[in-house]
Amino acid sequence: MTRAAHEFLLVDALAKVFPDERPRELLSSEPLTVYAGETASFQVAWRAPSTRDLSDLPRLVLRVDAGPGSRVALHRVGLVPVLLAAYEGADEHYLRTTPGLYPDPLHPLGPGEPVASAVDTWSAWWVDVVVEDPERAGPRTVGVVVSTEDGVELFAAEVGLRVHAAVLPDVDITIAHWLHADALVDRYAVVPFGERHWELLDHHLVSLRAMGGNTLLTPLWTPPLDTAPGGRRTSTQLVRVTLRDGSWSFGFEDLDRWAATALRRGFTTLEMPHLFTQWGAKATPSVTAGTDAGTREVFGWHVPATDPSYREFLGQLVPRLRAHLGTRWPELRTVWHVSDEPGADSLPDYTAARAVVGNLLDGARVVDALSDRRFLTAGAVDVPVVATDAVGPFAAAGDEFWVYHCNAQDRGVSNRFIAQPSWRTRAIGQQLFASGATGFLHWGFNFWNSQLSTRTVDPWQDPSSGGAFPAGDAFVVYPGADGRPVESLRHRALRQAVDDHRALQLLGARVGAGEAARIAGGGTAIAFDDLRPGPAFWTASRREVDRLALGGSVTRR
Repeated sequence: MTRAAHEFLLVDALAKVFPDERPRELLSSEPLTVYAGETASFQVAWRAPSTRDLSDLPRLVLRVDAGPGSRVALHRVGLVPVLLAAYEGADEHYLRTTPGLYPDPLHPLGPGEPVASAVDTWSAWWVDVVVEDPERAGPRTVGVVVSTEDGVELFAAEVGLRVHAAVLPDVDITIAHWLHADALVDRYAVVPFGERHWELLDHHLVSLRAMGGNTLLTPLWTPPLDTAPGGRRTSTQLVRVTLRDGSWSFGFEDLDRWAATALRRGFTTLEMPHLFTQWGAKATPSVTAGTDAGTREVFGWHVPATDPSYREFLGQLVPRLRAHLGTRWPELRTVWHVSDEPGADSLPDYTAARAVVGNLLDGARVVDALSDRRFLTAGAVDVPVVATDAVGPFAAAGDEFWVYHCNAQDRGVSNRFIAQPSWRTRAIGQQLFASGATGFLHWGFNFWNSQLSTRTVDPWQDPSSGGAFPAGDAFVVYPGADGRPVESLRHRALRQAVDDHRALQLLGARVGAGEAARIAGGGTAIAFDDLRPGPAFWTASRREVDRLALGGSVTRR
């Protein structure tokens, strides 16, 4: 009896393979192109036959041979249940807006590890190939073979790959995705900053760095973020605080370990937690201290932002902390925050909170997410972090700015929701370069809580933070069973975005930044509200950027 046939396709890295829809094949017969050390990615999709005979559904094994000097990583693209794909009124650049199973997590596979199929359903493997050594650059062929677990070959294909001998420069802007240390404590039930917590943190720092992050939110105290008024998140505080007989003392041992880990993993900047509560700077962050009466919360929602005791505390801590970091960790830059996302009506409270800090931050860089330019003109903030749909006034004035996006930037701009196409997520790289933004910040690398952190959630079952945000807004990695993060299609798209920025830096060094942005945009630099739909543009744009950066002739328009 003839076994029912599988169907196989090679699929590009900007596609998302849904179980009920035939994916598009690789866009071009041209080879994939990357620089030495940059990751080339593609997918192998398959549809299992429609059958009632389980013998027609053997487990499958993918083998990929990219030649000498290469490193290959294989993943199975998993599915997650999405109930909130998009808010009402979504624009046309979503893949879907209905509830269903969506592709996103990338489950790592070992060499020769088999995977199961589902009847009459499309599935996919994700393939990453890296050639680190520039001396091994040049054209090569990546061989792809799919066989059954017992060795019967079902599919064979080749993917062309050209590795450029040049190496991309380090990204020259700040890339910050907030890693939530307390989420690891809650998910894995570990002691904050115990040995197991440090292991978990290290795994996640590696993943964040691989995505292009170079700046690390550093919980000197539990960051006052996404917390209901009066509520508390699990305490994760690096600075050991003691209050005895009215005198403060501080221990920086855990902070030193954090800084050493960050430096070892390639981070360049430590981001200090916010000095006051979110959305208005009305109260102090949660700080615990050892006291004569035991360990207790000495600051928090119960202490107003302008309370003299908090100024006294900061007056003793901040100078010692800045001196310690400057002396012990001169390789690491620091940025400081006052309060996250103050609204237009919060300027008086924000200004009052900044006055509490006074001269303690002289010479430091104060950066906050806000989109009202009055905070900047009032001198309350040094560098605003502006929502991508509110950049206009800041850019027109020639201000320095970072940008961010979150659930509110759901129409007309780049974002990273699970229901959005990967090209839309990747677009942020070119947009950052074209705008001249000096940083990018996102609030959720691994936020696995409900809105306002009233409870924890399982992102495998609830990727919408309890139904509050479009799926994927709050995180780009899932908690793995072994403590290692399970990365996602969006994690890869964001890495590609950073690599696009780095490639533009290389071109900009040759022709100038403005000309590089114009070339990448096909004649017009790409603004934050300029979505070029479809993967073809982004693939062709990157090819042209690379061609010219490597010495190709420039056509003036």
